[in-house]
Amino acid sequence: MSLIKRVGRTSLKRPRGRVTLPPEWIGKDVIVLSQEEYSYWKKRDKNLFLVKTIFQEILNSKSNGRRMFNVVTKTWNPVSGCLHHCSYCWARKLANTKLKNSHRYKEGFKPRLNEEEFKTRFKDGDFVFVSDMGDLFGDFIPREWILKVLEHIQHFPKTFFLFLTKNPGRYEKFLEDMPENAILGATIETNRDKLYLENVISGAALPSIRYDAMKKLKWDKKFISVEPILDFDLEVLCKWVKDISPFMMYVGYDNYHNRLPEPPLSKTLKFLEEISEVTLVVRKTIKPAWFERLESHLDGIQ
Repeated sequence: MSLIKRVGRTSLKRPRGRVTLPPEWIGKDVIVLSQEEYSYWKKRDKNLFLVKTIFQEILNSKSNGRRMFNVVTKTWNPVSGCLHHCSYCWARKLANTKLKNSHRYKEGFKPRLNEEEFKTRFKDGDFVFVSDMGDLFGDFIPREWILKVLEHIQHFPKTFFLFLTKNPGRYEKFLEDMPENAILGATIETNRDKLYLENVISGAALPSIRYDAMKKLKWDKKFISVEPILDFDLEVLCKWVKDISPFMMYVGYDNYHNRLPEPPLSKTLKFLEEISEVTLVVRKTIKPAWFERLESHLDGIQ
């Protein structure tokens, strides 16, 4: 609980249990914070500074002629493919259908190092999503491939590179080689491990394991994607976000008619309201859950 107190001359003395304040504070209002409150505001100030710095670079870059809210300017797939087998994965479905005859996906969604991608050059101020067609930090990706990617992006210090994984525990093993312009992200669709297992959502690490890894990760620029959002416990998931302290988040519903165990829209809106107080939230597809839309449709034809 915060306390606002006017400093008087008696505050300059040091009775038992009190703190000595400097004389220049006499007549001024001082806000007293608990350690928990101080930590919260310190994190929030750091995140606001990161947001300002990153978006100043992106939005003020002369090389970018795009819409204001389109944060990602380029996708880059030096490594593609994934073995998590997520039930909702649009990339795997694309690789096994429309792209199945292409050279890159002739073996399906098997992880692959795409040597031709290392000829790619990036512009200052670009915001690059790395390996959106795979999971670069999955345990099935050789260490040498990851180091090759990190070495390449070292050449572009004024470009921001977004990594997104369902195996964030592996970030720790690469921090010494990680460029400062890297944004380390994790997908955390829910806080409910049981729901994740019962619905066979993915073979990736459970949400609680990802949360723990991101909470412990010593990196300033952290990112969380709650997409596709699955049903959750409001208080718990909000706490997870605060503990991780990402500078930015994506939140959105499934776009591919997978009939996932989604939360009702009212709960998601409450979640968005609460986390918007602690981080920058990019709202993706926000709509009623599929079962809410179905109920509305059935009510309409009765």
